[in-house]
Amino acid sequence: MIERDDLAAWLRLLETPSIGRDTARRLLAAFGSPQAVFDAPPVALRELLTAEKAAALRSPPPSLDVLIEATWQWLDAGEERHVVALGDPAYPRALLETADPPLLIHAVGRLALLNAPSVAVVGSRNPTPQGAENARAFATALSHAGLTVVSGLALGIDGAAHDGALAGEGSTIAVVGTGLDRVYPKRHLKLAHRIARDGLMVSEYAPGTPPIAAHFPLRNRLIAGLTRGTLVVEAALQSGSLITARLALEAGREVFAIPGSIHAPQSRGCHALIKQGAKLVDSAADILEELRWFDAPDRPSPTTSSPSVEDPVLAALGHDPVTLDALSARIGWPPAELSARLLALELSGDVVRLPGQLFQRLVQA
Repeated sequence: MIERDDLAAWLRLLETPSIGRDTARRLLAAFGSPQAVFDAPPVALRELLTAEKAAALRSPPPSLDVLIEATWQWLDAGEERHVVALGDPAYPRALLETADPPLLIHAVGRLALLNAPSVAVVGSRNPTPQGAENARAFATALSHAGLTVVSGLALGIDGAAHDGALAGEGSTIAVVGTGLDRVYPKRHLKLAHRIARDGLMVSEYAPGTPPIAAHFPLRNRLIAGLTRGTLVVEAALQSGSLITARLALEAGREVFAIPGSIHAPQSRGCHALIKQGAKLVDSAADILEELRWFDAPDRPSPTTSSPSVEDPVLAALGHDPVTLDALSARIGWPPAELSARLLALELSGDVVRLPGQLFQRLVQA
């Protein structure tokens, strides 16, 4: 566990105005530790910093004592809580290979997962039912294979991926954009508690930090950097998931994408990634093969078939959303009879009703 004096020095360095992460890392490389930075003579600091920044280091931020006490109380409240500093043996090695590793990582849960082999699973906050099912199934399969699934606790694909990964041995890491004493979005409160118990919650932000829009794109670099590859399940052309994919490429990681309907806005980001060189995948086995995960446990790959595949209505549905009238014309059934069959398929989980009176087949990923 980090000592209180060391924690205080790290927080002071982080909170000093005009000293960003890049400058802080240069100072640490030159002097070795935050306290050594503050003990350095002005002439040594002036070799690395402007006069303004060197002066800022000499005066502790006014709210520093409050932040130190709040962070220490949070840390002291449970053995499963951790603060890991850059250079600590527990610091994730994968992040050290990235351009912008955080100076401090706050964590709740199974700290060993920070250095476990992992894959990010990200995507739309408003996925199709099929997309959510794909995220959950792929995450479960990857977790059963021994890979930890990393995502951002957002609504939609992120939540489905965390939920699926908790079913396997690899478990999951949630990288969030708030302090770990808060849960955002609130709808994921129970999920966050499950992850803190059976997986790992991670943030570079101190306890008490509220949801701030600028923090969420920044946390994406940690999602990409912690992992061997990033799977994008569904994403619009302008989405945070594509930012994560770009950061993964910049960090030298693999990028995978699940294709979808050419008519679905949620698939356009994935199709753009595939055009740019991302690996098209339709099963978790594709990811394991690409990562050369030969030592993974011998477990069955996810199936792409449904137990009701022989059903004529399912066969006629195909995989794109379709209206009742169009399906009736396609299969030749009267609308009343077709509606009754579609209702039965909805109840069995094989078909989902979408807005605009559209129906879509739901395939187990």
